[in-house]
Amino acid sequence: MPQLPHTAVAEILQRAFAEDAPYGDITSATLLPADAQATAWLVARERGIFSGGDVFRAAMTMQDPDARVEQLVADGARFEAGDRLMSVTGLARAVLTGERIALNLTQRMSAIATQTAEYAALIAGTKARVTDTRKTTPGLRILERYAVRCGGGHNHRFSLSDAVLAKDNHLAVLTGGDLGKLTAALAGVRAQLPHTVHFEVEVDSIAQIEPVLAAGVDTIMLDNFSNDELVQGVALVNGRALVEASGNVNLSTIAGIARTGVDIISVGALTHSVRALDLGLDIAVDLSGPVQQGPVDLP
Repeated sequence: MPQLPHTAVAEILQRAFAEDAPYGDITSATLLPADAQATAWLVARERGIFSGGDVFRAAMTMQDPDARVEQLVADGARFEAGDRLMSVTGLARAVLTGERIALNLTQRMSAIATQTAEYAALIAGTKARVTDTRKTTPGLRILERYAVRCGGGHNHRFSLSDAVLAKDNHLAVLTGGDLGKLTAALAGVRAQLPHTVHFEVEVDSIAQIEPVLAAGVDTIMLDNFSNDELVQGVALVNGRALVEASGNVNLSTIAGIARTGVDIISVGALTHSVRALDLGLDIAVDLSGPVQQGPVDLP
């Protein structure tokens, strides 16, 4: 798996801890001896695909730089209910302070990876690839995009700064709704772009395809087309640009969409509406020597 940038992970965690424990964890500081040690395991309560090992590690070591953290299941690997995914041994106060942030992020990342894997499995054997969108949690996009890759998906443009993607509202302003002006307007945009900038245009009707292609775009997005219309659109494009399908994509429709011959299927649901996967932290605390037997399941 590609690595997450450590600086980006640290910035996200710093903001998270500033929100969750702005002046420290008063509960752990009051109840637990400063030198108490704990060993804890990140444990799956249901099956899925893991994502977020580096995030869990960084959350724990941010609270205790000497904590020993081990990843037991690799990012992108499948796990079953009851499997131990990570372990941490360090100061008990630090483990408990880091618990909720570490869980919140790994639960969400693993949910995204798990859902992406479901979508990817349904289009196996076709040339289509499933990609995410910008419908991500503000501030967490880099983690959620990484989780998509853990699940076997691909990433769309990361931000508005990365590529030109002219959608229906852009085109309405650009042409005043006059289809006859579309090719010239887009060609003018194309002429302004460096050769390294990708140019994609969204269309919502078959009639727009030829005028858009005539401007020399790199990708054409067929938005909310029926499967029959997608087949027609792919044939009309005929390799002159990449074809992306968008809109009305879910687990029951993606296989049929992939069979139309499109190159890319973008799915907002990969990130915008996942249910956090059920992961928990099982802990054993050592207050005066040996680790107590029988992990306690924290809420």
